[in-house]
Amino acid sequence: MAWTIADVWEAIAAAQPDHPAQIQGERRLSWSQFDARADALASHFIAQGLSHQAKVAGYLFNGPEYLETYFAAFKGGFAPVNTNYRYGPEEVSYLFDNADAEAVVFHAGFTPLLEQIRPRLPKVKAWVAVAEPGHPVPAWAADYDAIVGKAPAQRPVKAPWGRSGDDLLLLYTGGTTGMPKGVMWRQDDLFQVLGAGGNAALGIPPATSIPELIERIQGPEHLRATMIVAAPLMHGTGQFSAFISLNGGGTVCELPSRKFDAIELWNEAERLKATNIVLVGLAFSTPMLEALEANPGRWDLSSVRSMSSSGSMWSQENKRGLLSHIPQALIADSFGSSEAVGLGASASAAGMEAQTAAFMLGPNTGVFTEDGRRVEPGSGEQGLVAVSGFLPMGYYKDEEKSAKTFRIMEGVRWSVPGDWAEVNTDGTLKLLGRGSVCINTGGEKVFPEEVEEALKRHASVRDAVVVGVPDPRFGERICAVVEPEAGVQPTLAELSAHVHSQLAGYKAPRELVVVDTIGRAPNGKVDYKAIKEHALKTLGAPA
Repeated sequence: MAWTIADVWEAIAAAQPDHPAQIQGERRLSWSQFDARADALASHFIAQGLSHQAKVAGYLFNGPEYLETYFAAFKGGFAPVNTNYRYGPEEVSYLFDNADAEAVVFHAGFTPLLEQIRPRLPKVKAWVAVAEPGHPVPAWAADYDAIVGKAPAQRPVKAPWGRSGDDLLLLYTGGTTGMPKGVMWRQDDLFQVLGAGGNAALGIPPATSIPELIERIQGPEHLRATMIVAAPLMHGTGQFSAFISLNGGGTVCELPSRKFDAIELWNEAERLKATNIVLVGLAFSTPMLEALEANPGRWDLSSVRSMSSSGSMWSQENKRGLLSHIPQALIADSFGSSEAVGLGASASAAGMEAQTAAFMLGPNTGVFTEDGRRVEPGSGEQGLVAVSGFLPMGYYKDEEKSAKTFRIMEGVRWSVPGDWAEVNTDGTLKLLGRGSVCINTGGEKVFPEEVEEALKRHASVRDAVVVGVPDPRFGERICAVVEPEAGVQPTLAELSAHVHSQLAGYKAPRELVVVDTIGRAPNGKVDYKAIKEHALKTLGAPA
């Protein structure tokens, strides 16, 4: 059968109307409320003139409204689009325009930014604002709470064009140019690659029909997860993890605060009897472990069955430390990307912590040389990691980049996102990293060229290169290597503020190294490796 996510979630809501679908602090929404509120929002979109596969952008912090917006898009046959809430105005404007967004659901705190770019977005037919303390709904937007509080005449909402497994979800991710790319996932492929209601860890195969899925959900209670998604829903790790929980009839719990607080996380894990916790590498695991070490025995975490991370590598020491406090849990470390789910995985249990960057190859994963030849285990040869099976259709409106990433090898279509690795003799993966100079800071991708261009617009900067240097919490932090104009000495504070005025805050440099010359080649290129080595030496950081 061709799966559509709205059909699955509607069936779950009918089967367990009173079971909680989402919890955030004191807000508790049942599956029937989740379903009804999404119906009302989908009906509003249809009334505003959105047509089949119109793009609906969610410009939201974590909260029930995020997943309700996606549910509404699925119901109406629209394509939901994620928006990084850390983006600056130019980035948001580019994303909405590139995605052809016709509806934007946003937290009202983003009103000042949106008012700067609204004149450039004539395609948007519906602006819907979620009011916040101190941030009322602007006059040019509809009130989210007023919309979802009114049940539509038809329930569930069925748009005239119906639903299809070919309906899309667009997951925007960073690109080598610094501009985000929209990964086009068919709903059927996405549902399948996320397990189709099965659970590999528990030996439960994918479901083959909605009735079978409902029968499973109504079985043992332990199959339904109570998942705390600490990672942002705007990213694939948080979003797809939430889908997995909902696809199994579980509960998605969002933390009350917008800034990550490990104490709050553990408080909520104990209060809600959480079974699963979703995080992103060191940026989350380090403060989580520090909180446990500083407060031994404070929390009853016996309900926690698993902690999972994707998008950023983290240390074996952190895994060992967390498991010493939560010995019954399993730590799952996923290796994948927005365009390649399931490249590899590692699992750690107490006393058996997996090495960092060591992954078991997924069943549809291979490692290939650049000319398409498969790398043999134990050969020591380096290659690009690729995955086949359920894949995205490509990048939205970008055939050139799609062709580079989605390739035919051995007569099979593969996604090759650019990660280099070796294959050990036992078939495990030794991940080497991206061949590009992309910087990963706390799970966020930062492409040096974009930040360099922002730096070079500062009056005191003659030339600049951006590299990543080690950070104990975020994996890497941004370092600006700057060649100043004659007679001036720029400071880190002024350069960081300058970049922050143009780009997302996490792209602003946290370190500064001043050099006499960047030393570009005649073709304008720079030796990133040499510059990074110089920066590490200057800062006294390990290579």
